[in-house]
Amino acid sequence: MFRVRTAAVRKTVTVLLAALAILPGVAIEQELQLDYRMNERVVQVPAGRDNRAMLETTVFQPNGPGPFPLLIINHGKDPGSPSAQPRDRFYHMATAFVKRGYAVMVPMRQGFANSTGRYRDRGCDMTTNGYLQAEDIRSAVEYARTQPWIDSKHVVVAGQSYGGLATMALGTEQLAGVRGLINFAGGLRDDSAGCGWRSSLVSAMAEYGANNKIPSLWMYGENDSLFGPDLANRMHEAYAQAGGKGRLVEFASFKRDAHGMLASRDGEKIWLADTMKFLQQIGMPTEVIYNVPSPPTAARTDYAKVEDIEAVPFLSENGRLAYADYLTKMTPRAFAVSPSGAWTWAEEGEAPEARALATCSAKSNQPCKLYSVDDYVVWNGERIDAAERATMMASAATAAPADPNAPGAVGSTVPVASATAQPAAPASH
Repeated sequence: MFRVRTAAVRKTVTVLLAALAILPGVAIEQELQLDYRMNERVVQVPAGRDNRAMLETTVFQPNGPGPFPLLIINHGKDPGSPSAQPRDRFYHMATAFVKRGYAVMVPMRQGFANSTGRYRDRGCDMTTNGYLQAEDIRSAVEYARTQPWIDSKHVVVAGQSYGGLATMALGTEQLAGVRGLINFAGGLRDDSAGCGWRSSLVSAMAEYGANNKIPSLWMYGENDSLFGPDLANRMHEAYAQAGGKGRLVEFASFKRDAHGMLASRDGEKIWLADTMKFLQQIGMPTEVIYNVPSPPTAARTDYAKVEDIEAVPFLSENGRLAYADYLTKMTPRAFAVSPSGAWTWAEEGEAPEARALATCSAKSNQPCKLYSVDDYVVWNGERIDAAERATMMASAATAAPADPNAPGAVGSTVPVASATAQPAAPASH
């Protein structure tokens, strides 16, 4: 992923997984509710020397005792302190796999989020960086093999960005039951002075290929802001020429930045077919056998057309400018408002509705409600006439005027999201 020693910034969805093609965003990460539809829970996985570290690990699984085949998904790195990075869930990919009867584990490696232990890296030595991070992935595999609800003979390991690099490093080991690896935009970027990180990545993949034990699928997008087509091809060619078994899939431009594809609701259209083909080749199940109900969504109302800026209640002039900006954003998206004059929008990633409400509520002394979701209005309040609006806005203006350029809520793990609210605190991924 995007590692920043300089002032470089990465995009944010819950934290942007990597820098987007858009400007860096500021995010307030809100912890999402556990999803009962997929039996989501958080467990502690022992890792490190003498198992003294504990990895905060999200688990999803179908109903029933199992045993279930397993997908382990590995996260990237945000700029800044790893401990400030939110818990990753890879919710959209997890949903697709739970429908196919899999359990899914997303371990946060040592030093990340609420995992204990110390984050370790070796600067521009990408080969060693990958190996160090792979140690925690191996711990997650070993833990899973001891669980009665896991089919230890049917395991696949995937990783995004820095997690993809670590996943490929893991492939140098012959791990019982691990049948395949999936590398989504794998790599690590380091813009510090004197670091030739691109060449270092190519060298790392060459070593991993020379020692490769597990077949892999690689997926990189044309407009990936970190690891574009030229670098992706160099890495894969080095891996294959050294003896590594892996197929590279290069897909077309995806939204603003292909680096965030996996964390996008629309990413499944890109990764699903090739991933299912790969799973069939390595003897993993692909048939949908469980129904995962769609999450509840706010109902469309006839209050106004989504593009009618003047119909949005409670907004000051700055708020109306922000709503106009919101209308240019990608779906999924959501806009929340409060009688206090507070407003927030969230774009892409997981649960933009929940993120928008949470950030708006954090900035308001009155309750916030959703006004718009995606391309329609969900507001069901009374219309506010011009005189009442003027009175309310005059009151709000004396309190805390909104900044239309201040990014706000975000919430997943990929680059392609941003949000805006009244002054919010920063984040990225």
